[in-house]
Amino acid sequence: MKQMLSALRPNRTWLGMAGVPPHDRAEAYVWERRLHGIMLGAALLAIFAFYLVEVQRDAELRMIGYALEWVIFLAFLGELLWMLLVTQQKLQYVLGNWLDVMIVASVAFSIAGHETEWVAWARLLRVAMVGMVLARALTEIRVLFSPGGLPYIFGFAMLSLLIAGAGFYWLDPRINSYADGLWLAFVTAATVGYGDLVPTTPASKVLAAFVVVIGVALLSTVTAAVAAFFIGEDEKRLRRELHQDIRGLRREMEQLIDEEERALRRAMHEDVRQLREEIRVLRGELERQGLVRDAHDKG
Repeated sequence: MKQMLSALRPNRTWLGMAGVPPHDRAEAYVWERRLHGIMLGAALLAIFAFYLVEVQRDAELRMIGYALEWVIFLAFLGELLWMLLVTQQKLQYVLGNWLDVMIVASVAFSIAGHETEWVAWARLLRVAMVGMVLARALTEIRVLFSPGGLPYIFGFAMLSLLIAGAGFYWLDPRINSYADGLWLAFVTAATVGYGDLVPTTPASKVLAAFVVVIGVALLSTVTAAVAAFFIGEDEKRLRRELHQDIRGLRREMEQLIDEEERALRRAMHEDVRQLREEIRVLRGELERQGLVRDAHDKG
């Protein structure tokens, strides 16, 4: 697994989503995990900001969209500056996460250009920003590809369908009930397209496009999570079997060592007993010959 992650790191570097460089401070990895949820929320806000600014004609809703763009800008700028503060390899971090720099720059230029003659460029940058932010969001849902991420996937899918159903019911006058909106959200996310209900307004069509993207991503993620779940179960079973084999081997080695130690002790005791017997016999022989008494008398 570590080798696979190491092999994937250069590709993520080219995509600008490398994260904290290897062998950096432990604090940097902790903060990277802590900011996952916040940055995922900021990435999802980009969809609503794009809808409010580019689709809605109401001035108040457009102002809300501009305010959300400021929130996105401050979130990504704050994360970038904070991670540069806590990381040790600052240049490697910037080069490996150039997508964050591009997101900050595109949001800043789109905010600065929406009231100037650069409106067309601002809209283009806004579209590019949404794509880059959604790509950046993929790095924040890596936990979903773990064996324990399947409940989060289904929870996120249900929440997305509920919100999309309400959106279709609100945006499309031909959707007469929330149940119809929810059904349209489901068939759109699943890319089924029965044709009984279809989006008819520009706003609902934009929403349908986002629902299709989210649906395809979720289906792929569910497939990956299910595969990771079964692979994780097999890995757990192999680990249990390995641990049992190791414990059995340890018991066999302990028994072998105990048997060898007992045999060695028995052999040593037997040698000592034989040595004592030989010394006793030799001493008796010397006493019979008078050598031990003579030696004692001379002393």
